[in-house]
Amino acid sequence: MTTFEALIKERRSAMKFIPGVELPDRELEEIFALTKFAPSAFNLQHAHYVVIKDSEMKDQIYEAANKQYKIKTASAVILVLGDKLAYQDVGRMNEGFLHLGVMSKQEYDAEVSGVTGFYESRGQEFMKEEAIRNSSISATHFMLTAKSKGWDTCPMIGFDPEAIKQLIHIPDRYELTMMITIGKGDFSKIRPRGYRKPVGEFVTVGSF
Repeated sequence: MTTFEALIKERRSAMKFIPGVELPDRELEEIFALTKFAPSAFNLQHAHYVVIKDSEMKDQIYEAANKQYKIKTASAVILVLGDKLAYQDVGRMNEGFLHLGVMSKQEYDAEVSGVTGFYESRGQEFMKEEAIRNSSISATHFMLTAKSKGWDTCPMIGFDPEAIKQLIHIPDRYELTMMITIGKGDFSKIRPRGYRKPVGEFVTVGSF
């Protein structure tokens, strides 16, 4: 089994994939089954994923993503969405605690009221930011989990979000955070890993 430290160091963004490799639904489900343990604010689980395997649909995404060839060769394209209205699910997310007696009815009502007020008082821009923040955390878990199971990924932002939203019929409540291509990476001509800042260059202790 690969150690976590090795996994972190071995994961590379795949610029191209080996064509024709099928990603079994069972393996994809296993990846998502672990991805769901990613942390999220108030356990609201803002992330939602759309899996695209159909070749014709991938071709349309390819056109909307500046014709990046990795989309053509990837086993699947994963759209990472963030739910701007995730806070509205706070009651459902805590019902189990209520039924198990972990929360009293008073505590449950306070949690629902508090989380709802927290989001609604901060407005739509905050809800959008939260959707992006939390779905990005989830997406990182997805990519690391995929690597642990032998699949390579590449997070992507070079696409027309409005074109993708129309193509997939994404409801307004979701923010399109990023796109992830997944497959078996073709690293036959991989270049050395790019420069990484030393810790002291990106960590400040105390204040600036």
